[in-house]
Amino acid sequence: MTTTVNITRAEAQQRSHLIVSHTCRVTVDLTGRGLDDNPLDDPDATFISTSTVRFSSGTGQSWLDFIADELLDAWLDGVQLPREAHDGTRLTLDLEEGEHQLTVTGLCRYSRTGEGLHRFVDPADQKIYLYTQFETADARRMYACFDQPDLKASFELTVVAPQDWKIYSNSPTPTPTPGPDGFAMWEFAATPPIASYITALVAGEFHVHSGTVHSAKGDLGADLVCRESMAPHLDIERIRTTTQRGFEVYEQAFGRPYPFDKYDQLFLPEYNAGAMENAGCVTFRDEYLFRSRVTEADYAKRDNTILHELAHMWFGDLVTMRWWDDLWLNESFAEWAAYYCQGEIAKRYDGDDPWTSFANMRKLWAYRQDQLPTTHPIAADMVDLATVDQSFDGITYAKGASVLKQLVAYVGEPQFLDGVRAYFDAHEWGNTQFSDLLGALEQASGRDLSEFSAQWLESTGVNLVRPEVEVDEEGRFTKFDVIQTGAGADPVLRTHRMAVSQYDLHPDDLVFRDSHEIDISGERTTVEALVGQKRPDLVLLNDRDLSYVKVRLDDRSLATVKEHLADISDPLARAVVWTSAWDAWRDAEMSSADYVDLVLRGLRTEDDPTAILNQLRQAHLAVTGYSAPEQRPALRAKLVAGLAELLKGARPGSDLQLALADAMIAAVDSPAGAELLAGWLRGEEVPPELPIDADRRWGIITSLARLGIIGSGEIDAEAARDQTISGAESAAGARAALADPEAKAEAWRLATDDPDVPNGTHLAVAANFWKYGQEELLRDYPDAYLRLCEQIADSSGSWAQRGHVARQTALLYLWPTMLADREWLAKVDEWREGRELPEQVSRVLRESYDNAERALRVQEFGLTSSAPAQSN
Repeated sequence: MTTTVNITRAEAQQRSHLIVSHTCRVTVDLTGRGLDDNPLDDPDATFISTSTVRFSSGTGQSWLDFIADELLDAWLDGVQLPREAHDGTRLTLDLEEGEHQLTVTGLCRYSRTGEGLHRFVDPADQKIYLYTQFETADARRMYACFDQPDLKASFELTVVAPQDWKIYSNSPTPTPTPGPDGFAMWEFAATPPIASYITALVAGEFHVHSGTVHSAKGDLGADLVCRESMAPHLDIERIRTTTQRGFEVYEQAFGRPYPFDKYDQLFLPEYNAGAMENAGCVTFRDEYLFRSRVTEADYAKRDNTILHELAHMWFGDLVTMRWWDDLWLNESFAEWAAYYCQGEIAKRYDGDDPWTSFANMRKLWAYRQDQLPTTHPIAADMVDLATVDQSFDGITYAKGASVLKQLVAYVGEPQFLDGVRAYFDAHEWGNTQFSDLLGALEQASGRDLSEFSAQWLESTGVNLVRPEVEVDEEGRFTKFDVIQTGAGADPVLRTHRMAVSQYDLHPDDLVFRDSHEIDISGERTTVEALVGQKRPDLVLLNDRDLSYVKVRLDDRSLATVKEHLADISDPLARAVVWTSAWDAWRDAEMSSADYVDLVLRGLRTEDDPTAILNQLRQAHLAVTGYSAPEQRPALRAKLVAGLAELLKGARPGSDLQLALADAMIAAVDSPAGAELLAGWLRGEEVPPELPIDADRRWGIITSLARLGIIGSGEIDAEAARDQTISGAESAAGARAALADPEAKAEAWRLATDDPDVPNGTHLAVAANFWKYGQEELLRDYPDAYLRLCEQIADSSGSWAQRGHVARQTALLYLWPTMLADREWLAKVDEWREGRELPEQVSRVLRESYDNAERALRVQEFGLTSSAPAQSN
């Protein structure tokens, strides 16, 4: 029988027409013992799982999902099923109409890749930690179930484990029943009907900070949980404050209490995602527990993630998508809701506008994704799980949230929330599709939303708007038109609600003059309100970032912002200008030299932490991948000199100082710069109040390794100072960065041919393999990359055992970025011709190829538009 890991939408629909799932009782034995109470052959790698599933069905054939090393026993309605009915992933069922009980026991395997039930031993203290990650369909790796979102069931978990462990699941943790040999049994109460992908188990020797959160239905248990070695970094006060304020905003906005009986938040190692919305048992990557100084932007990002997952308790967990076609609805709604919630919190407690951060960071993710050849409609066609796995992207999250933000403005916030409340009331504990929400919003607002859906949700690409102006001899506008263009072979021209604002240059400021909110539609829209007005120094389309659209500036406005971007007082207006400049540069309408100049000038007074971090990141790309090889040394020196100057003037202990220092560490490319960084490690000439703490030390170590200043001995010594999983991962990344052929060969082996490398370490190795300045050392690896693609496509070698995340990491990060010239791209074309590649391989290749093409266009523009940059 052929093993089938993938599940298609058609198969899932067929199964949900045949089967109605009722309850799923699961017992997981974590003691390392088998059914006969004797030790398993490999107790550190395997465990026993038993599921009893009650369901009703019509007559027909279907299957139960169960990925296990071995099926030990299976009984359907009192009849034992043959072991050959299980192919390793599916248990075939021949069903008669009626009620059924199915009990399945199997030998399952712990994961080291973050998929299924992951097992981790902390190198800091050898304590053991287990946790689940089931989205999209990995519950079947821990227990037998119908692993699709519309076959909801009441889930009841029993766990047998060492009695001193802490055990968490979706229901409140019960008092364990002691057993023999130091073990105990935890019997969790049944949940309401929930989808398998949001069930959870977390177990191990955890540090727990017990507490409560106040809900409209009373005080609920709300523990904060992490590894013992991370306990000093558990930011209890801020995490609890954010969570409590989120409860207040959401329960009011959604018009109903929190749906579950407790709300634990658990911070976990080697976690692939940012977080996961398991019902009442939310799991986070424990990089969100900051062991080194970070900026306020990092704290705000964590707050946003906390609020994103909390929003899912209603939107995704209480009401769940029928199939993954509406993954965007889950994620876009939670993304929008988190920023909405942060905005409400800011109004109540005097904070910054979060939509500025959204404009400066998340929206750019959407713009990048939407200009790739693999872009897709927000409401995408998810034909199977393989397609779904490729769709956790900027379209699903950030573009969807941008469009929901526009929809809120279009129908009105009160009407939008009224529609959401009606949607929850009508579909609680059930499954829906987008038309259900759209109908509720139409009913609440009285608007026909079919055209909005067609324009924004069912089409692809981002529009570009630019001003076309004429002025008379007195400098007054005689014409001001907004020209809209589409993208792709079948461009869509959309209707945009847009603010067009004017700013005048005064000695110390760019002063806001006025703003006109208009609708842009079709190819050309005349802004009548500006005709006859004196031309300002800056006209800004899409001020206040009302629409999802690319913006260009007229020549005078562009000249103004190049010199005076820092003089714009409104942070959201600055965000729109930053994005416009970034996009023009990426479209080869601005050279990397000019873009770096703009960044260095604009950062003089920028105070939005997200803008600072993003612009520094983009400036680094401008002097590496987006500049021609012959221009890189001078441009990189120019950036480092500019950063050094800004760093001297930065307030000690400020976010700006921290961000500039980290950018310096990454950008340094000279012996003098390397000596400065080495001095920082020794505590010499460190800027006042700049912490050279654990993660910053690793940043310096990695840069010195890249520059060939240090070797493996120094990396080993630093790893001995930092005996944590973060230290081990950072050390692996630093070794991959070494300017040494043997180190590179070993890094390539780890990244491409060792299935036992955990995903976190694998990412660190792959992400640090390619380094600018090491091109000659790496000349042989582009061809090796194509062989890697072939192995992943064929699931040959170690890739027969490795999951989606490891494959994605290798494909994405091992693409030979700095050697991807036109000759290399021609070789890729030749290699791809006639090959049938799996979607994952095909998609990463197409995206990486397109990114390389874009970089080459910017490089070529930089060579033709100006003389080579001179270093300061």
